[in-house]
Amino acid sequence: MSGAGGSPYAPHTPDETAEMLAAVDADSVEDLFDIPESVRFDGEYGLDARTEQETRREVGDLLAANDDLTEFLGRGHYDHYVPSLVDTISQRSEFITSYTQYQPEVTQGFLQVLFEYQSLLVELTGLEIANCSMYDAATALAEAVLLAKRVRQADGTRVLLPENTREERVGVVENYVAGNDLTVETYPTENGTVDLDALRETADDDTLFVYAENPSTDGVIEENLQQIGSLAADHDALFCLGSDPVALSLLQRPADVGADVVVGDAAVLGMPTSYGMGLGLFACREDFLRQVPGRLVGASEDSAGKRAYTLTLQTREQHIRRERATSNICTNQAWVALRAAIHAAQLGPQGLVDLAERMVELPRDLASDLDDVRGVRAPVNDGHHFREFVAHTDQPAPAVADDLEAEGFAVHAVGDHELQVCVTDANEPEIPDLIAAFEEVA
Repeated sequence: MSGAGGSPYAPHTPDETAEMLAAVDADSVEDLFDIPESVRFDGEYGLDARTEQETRREVGDLLAANDDLTEFLGRGHYDHYVPSLVDTISQRSEFITSYTQYQPEVTQGFLQVLFEYQSLLVELTGLEIANCSMYDAATALAEAVLLAKRVRQADGTRVLLPENTREERVGVVENYVAGNDLTVETYPTENGTVDLDALRETADDDTLFVYAENPSTDGVIEENLQQIGSLAADHDALFCLGSDPVALSLLQRPADVGADVVVGDAAVLGMPTSYGMGLGLFACREDFLRQVPGRLVGASEDSAGKRAYTLTLQTREQHIRRERATSNICTNQAWVALRAAIHAAQLGPQGLVDLAERMVELPRDLASDLDDVRGVRAPVNDGHHFREFVAHTDQPAPAVADDLEAEGFAVHAVGDHELQVCVTDANEPEIPDLIAAFEEVA
């Protein structure tokens, strides 16, 4: 029976609805929503009818009015060239229409691709378990914190994040741990990476979780991962490393430096820059198998003895495990994971390494060229960089960023006199024009 709101999907009778409204001292369902009159729908859209051709023309004219900016933005959002093969395969109907692979008898193809995605992450991280998948890097990090609280190998209440961790990721972690008797704290960084001495002074036996990134938020490659991992182990804390599949194909394997969990954004493969939607990477040691907040695809055999794939574990499904579920996430990014797997397979092992090596060469060369521009010093941080770097400007950085925008280029102003510049294979052809723009405005 439909409820007072008229929805056939609301299971409440009018009497039940009235009883609930009385309990919260409301006269009607509408009283529960504070919608300003200026945005309330009055039954009229106020739009003139148009043909499809007229609509496409008008929308095209509207979009054409946008500024045409070449982005040299990064800080967690990275654009690599996505081969057309990824679109061609991933947009097949059997992939587009397969939401969640609960019926293995009809989704073997999709399950196999997800198995390959997990296998890719296992190989890149050196850890035994990888899920498929999380929403984005921020939620993967937050879920790693909650995993640390559940496992016996870690003990304490303090969660330590580098002070240069992106604000949005810190905010998600703080939201997740609210009500869990955990405190989120930051520890100092120096030269764009972990200040090891400061971390030693900060960490104690009440430390539950130590997080570091490689590369860091500033784009610097972290050189003290082994020491960070040992420090975390000394305090029985879980060591979590943030990275991504392209970087991991070149940098130290997390398992080799003592990482217990690896998180990050795997959408650097298979997706253009989306500025919001990602693909949360999550891999961990086999000890945590039953605590992983995600679906795991496993390989088995069917009744005929042929290899078959199925959802082996679904420990986060509250509709299955209820109060014992490891997370209340209700969906995953399976289609995005599929695209990442296709992209990785298309590149192949050597192609992935070649791309990663290019991500070291490009920022190094661009920083060197910008350092020759009067009024610019690049990079600010001494060390190897991956995709991005911070540059010092004698003039106020926000003003320089605005002037660069007027010239058609977008960069991050990250301080009073610091700009962050990200370069990949996607914007590489525009490097000469960016350098000329810096010479003009800096």
